[in-house]
Amino acid sequence: METDSRQRSVHPAVTMSIELRGLREDVYRIAAAADCVVEEQNLLVGISSTRSIWDRAGTVLIDFASAETALSAGYSRRAGVVLVTASTPSLEDWRTATALGAEHVISLPADEDVLVRILGEPASAPTGDGGVIAVVGARGGAGASTFAAVLGLCGSGASRRVLLVEGDRHGSGLDLLLGWENTPGLRWSGLVVESGRVSADALHGALPSRDGLSVLALGRSESRSVGLTAVAVTAVLDAGRAAGDLVVCDAPRYPSDVSDAVYDAADLVALILPAELRAVTSAEAVAAYVADRNANVGLVVRGPAPGGLRANDIAVALDLPLLASMRAEPGLAERLERGGLMLGRRSPLSAAANEVLETFAHKPGGQRWAA
Repeated sequence: METDSRQRSVHPAVTMSIELRGLREDVYRIAAAADCVVEEQNLLVGISSTRSIWDRAGTVLIDFASAETALSAGYSRRAGVVLVTASTPSLEDWRTATALGAEHVISLPADEDVLVRILGEPASAPTGDGGVIAVVGARGGAGASTFAAVLGLCGSGASRRVLLVEGDRHGSGLDLLLGWENTPGLRWSGLVVESGRVSADALHGALPSRDGLSVLALGRSESRSVGLTAVAVTAVLDAGRAAGDLVVCDAPRYPSDVSDAVYDAADLVALILPAELRAVTSAEAVAAYVADRNANVGLVVRGPAPGGLRANDIAVALDLPLLASMRAEPGLAERLERGGLMLGRRSPLSAAANEVLETFAHKPGGQRWAA
């Protein structure tokens, strides 16, 4: 028993969800040659029960059918995914692999030696307790950028390293909102992402930073959004998560390649809206778009409520969980104009942000929070 326990610690179990019998047999044969334990799990059934397996497994071997099911169920991009095919990978195979964050696409038996090498190495479970929260407004002026910045400040105030990312090409500048516009450091226009990869530690060292919070903003240059591409934003969000950071992204509400990348990568999407009837109508359209990319969407409702709309009633109308509600923040506009975002001890914004962070801290397996 002791020997078996040691073997499992050296060669952690690999999860496999493959429908084709011949392909499964090839994987079992190769796994035996690599002295690797494979646990079979059908992702085509029992979606709710297999989500935690998806989050916690070290290496996941998956075929096209199961990969499509994982995407439709809103499973998060994660490290350690290998897409296995029985023929030369097609363009659709590669697109699906990219959407799931797969590190390899392997055709058997042609790539048998590659799979032997992958399975012969100790599997790496998803690292740390990093996670990505995307914040999106139901309409312009809803306060998404401000709330994203507050999440970043509250997260770093809890002695956690935070990466705050401006993901909206038409944003006004998170560095300006924080009062950091003159702080030296890298902005999107200066970021170069090679091969879809970036180092989180290098980012924190290059970005404007203070007290554990680093900000990747658009800046003021004419070419300020040049570096903000779908590939780059995916690389930044994934790097932060892998490094154990809390990553907060101010996300665009309109469909684009960048917004798709943000929602695909997010572990939780916070949809913020004022307690107004027209904002609720706008939120219906935004929520429908976001929910097509991510199953984990929750509401943050801010006051005042001119017509008496209650946050719980809005959540019921939109059929979304209520993450937090808050009254209006006194003097916010004046403070933003005079020196950037500063929060008092009894700030309604801080209280709401801490509610969201507390909920996010209880996501299953240290990974994706399930709404």
